[in-house]
Amino acid sequence: MEVMEKEATRPRTRPSRNRDLGRRGEDAAAAFLHRRGYDIVERNWTCYAGEADIIARDGDTLVFVEVKTRRGVSRGFPAEAVDAAKRERYERIALAYVGERRLEDLVLRFDVVSIVAVTSDRAVIRHHINAFGSA
Repeated sequence: MEVMEKEATRPRTRPSRNRDLGRRGEDAAAAFLHRRGYDIVERNWTCYAGEADIIARDGDTLVFVEVKTRRGVSRGFPAEAVDAAKRERYERIALAYVGERRLEDLVLRFDVVSIVAVTSDRAVIRHHINAFGSA
């Protein structure tokens, strides 16, 4: 019993804090996109190729959105973490999604929403439209 009490009062570990920050960032990104008229179709959609944070409609365009959230910029801006491998993975995810849903004649776009948490309740959001791939 004593061990359980100690574990319950331990401070959160870095992976747990990062997961919480990522979840809060995705919630903020979805709200941000929704306020700008995007229709959020899926969140955290997974397939053999990986996970798409947000899949949304912007008019006739299906948008695959990678959300990157950081507490600061000491390690660079969040969007800088979307490297060539991540871009290729998102293209495979998009192909899997379109194939599974049997969608045809559709314009696809890949966006990045970059979030820097300034305080616990304030953040700077930057939306990189058509950040990679071709539209």
